[in-house]
Amino acid sequence: MTAVVEPPVARLAALPGVSTASRVAAQAAHARTTGRVLPVSPALSGLLPASGLRRGSTVAVHSSTSLLLALLAEATAAGSWAAVVGVPSLGVAAAAEHGVAVSRLALVPRPGAEYPAVMAALLDGVDLVVTEPRSVQPSIARRLSARARHRGAVLISLGPWPAADVELHCTRGHWSGLSRGAGHLESRPVVVHAAGRGAAARPLSAALTLPDPTGRIAPALPEPMGLPMGVPMGVPRQLTRAEVAEETLAAPPHLIPEEAVG
Repeated sequence: MTAVVEPPVARLAALPGVSTASRVAAQAAHARTTGRVLPVSPALSGLLPASGLRRGSTVAVHSSTSLLLALLAEATAAGSWAAVVGVPSLGVAAAAEHGVAVSRLALVPRPGAEYPAVMAALLDGVDLVVTEPRSVQPSIARRLSARARHRGAVLISLGPWPAADVELHCTRGHWSGLSRGAGHLESRPVVVHAAGRGAAARPLSAALTLPDPTGRIAPALPEPMGLPMGVPMGVPRQLTRAEVAEETLAAPPHLIPEEAVG
């Protein structure tokens, strides 16, 4: 009897911890259907691992409340609950304009000395928890990320966060809609840059419109104004070394004040 020799790829795929490209894609699709990945707008999906917000991950959004709200919109519209802790400047009206389902949005503007307890309780029972790390000690931040990981929540920071899984930066263009000093602000082109750890280690960038004329996020309009040359409209691409260096210099410092909470 002639022995059947397995192809090298089949032998490799049988090893523990090794996956083929098709298996990785199937696992990502299965994760989305079983709720392990929360959906985001199609304009942002190409910038994130598994094309969405993976449960248990920590995402840092730098200097853009609009981008933060755009991240929440699709998940809350699909039925997920979100909570915002310690961000008094964020209001319900702005969230609604960006497509967030405000009936599933809880706001805790000033948690005070109870901040760690409030965050822990929300991470136990809410799908997405947003916070601002202005006065969060690094040790508390790391414990909150660990709790999100164990509870399957998504922790989103409006600012730098220690060892975030994904970091998003937003470079803004010029508003459209004004003509000779009159009119209404309609839309603004932006370039969103994504980087991070693990599956998000490869830097990506995409030209988008935030907001578009409807107030949501969308692929960039034709002939966008103020965008860097060579950035595909709405199509994520890997950054060059020069662009990575430029973004690193422009990004806010990854420091969190060593202040006691409460």
